[in-house]
Amino acid sequence: MAKIATNTNHVIVKSALCLLPPLLLTVAFYLHFQTQLSIFSPVCRCASQPAAGAGAVEDHVVDRLRASATFLPLKDTRQGAETWFLSTLNATAEPEGEARNLVFPSPASAGRLLCLAAPSRHDGARNAYALAWRDALPRGAALLPGLAFVSETAYDHTNIWHGLTSLVPFASWHARSGCRARPARWALFHHGEVRTEMSGWLAALAEAATGAAVAIETFDAPGPACFEEAAVFRANVAGMNKERILRAADFMRCRARAYCGVNASSKPGSGGDDSGLRVTLLFRTGARAFKDEAAVTRVFQKECRRVAGCDVAAAHANNLTFCDQVRLLSSTDVLISAHGAQMTNMLFMDRNSSVMEFYPLGWEQRAGGGQYVFQWMADWTGMRHEGSWWEPVGEPCPDNPDILDCWKDRQIGHNETYFAVWAARVFAAARERKRGNAVGDPAGGRSREATVCRCS
Repeated sequence: MAKIATNTNHVIVKSALCLLPPLLLTVAFYLHFQTQLSIFSPVCRCASQPAAGAGAVEDHVVDRLRASATFLPLKDTRQGAETWFLSTLNATAEPEGEARNLVFPSPASAGRLLCLAAPSRHDGARNAYALAWRDALPRGAALLPGLAFVSETAYDHTNIWHGLTSLVPFASWHARSGCRARPARWALFHHGEVRTEMSGWLAALAEAATGAAVAIETFDAPGPACFEEAAVFRANVAGMNKERILRAADFMRCRARAYCGVNASSKPGSGGDDSGLRVTLLFRTGARAFKDEAAVTRVFQKECRRVAGCDVAAAHANNLTFCDQVRLLSSTDVLISAHGAQMTNMLFMDRNSSVMEFYPLGWEQRAGGGQYVFQWMADWTGMRHEGSWWEPVGEPCPDNPDILDCWKDRQIGHNETYFAVWAARVFAAARERKRGNAVGDPAGGRSREATVCRCS
């Protein structure tokens, strides 16, 4: 009996040992399942119920982004003239040969907008800029809708020559956008100082080129101004090659003519023989005007009569509207004028037209390279600068040894013999070029006006 009992106990123990692993495994699965429920149940609750304080967390993130917008001096006096404006940002030129520029928002700005705090019109170092995300603008900032053209220049937006050099890169940028990028506003700066004026001539050309009336931002409102979009040029045409400037000049000429209603059929000579020669005397009033306009006019009229189909027109630039100037110069083959901003109107002549320039005494001796700006412009716009005449003699300057300071804005005399010989040569050559162009010879001929302004 004892042996039977012992065997029975062994069987029970053995059975218990066999059941233990499944039991332990069951317990383990149960505990694992409970653990998973405890982990995921808060997530389920978060997904199904709004979390308390989520808005506060979002506001906190926006506040931190807003605080990250750091304002820096708009004019960095440690930098050179071409980089002191927005000095921490590197401008790029795309495509190669265009003027360097900055665009906001863009990948380079990490999608951030350009914000300006610009209360000063006298000290660019007191004005400031920052980059900020649209949803986290600096406190008190105003979001200005549309595209802003931001122009920094070392020169002057009220002088039409200086202003043109600042407009050229914007016109080129606008054309490359397919003429879709129209500015809602302009922000003008000189050495980082706010400027609120643009010459009427330049504003009309800007409107003609971009298709949008010029609105200049004054920055009078309190707080920073953040631009929804902005294109910044800070060194005028620096970096643009000749081909790109020529394209921009062609584009602006075409758009100005369209703006003023000038077309091929309305230009003199377009109804038949287009080989006639049209000469324009564009006079100044006051500084650097001719002393005897009538005598100067007679010299050129006399030489013009020696050329078949030649006609002389005389006008004062200050008596002409923008479109008057566009119409007059669009029908001009030879421009005769004293050195001055009015010569910028050569932009509206057909390519390969001629320019004759005149200076008072002192300019050749003391004026330096700046006196050649219209020779440069003739090259940029595809014109022929036919030379210059400098007044050779004059009365001494009382108590002033600086000949340029004395004579810079004095009036200009004339030399009938020299003017006649010079005019005869220029008129004859211009007439031959026009004749060649009229019979279909493009070599040396004047480029005819494009009927469609290229937006590409």
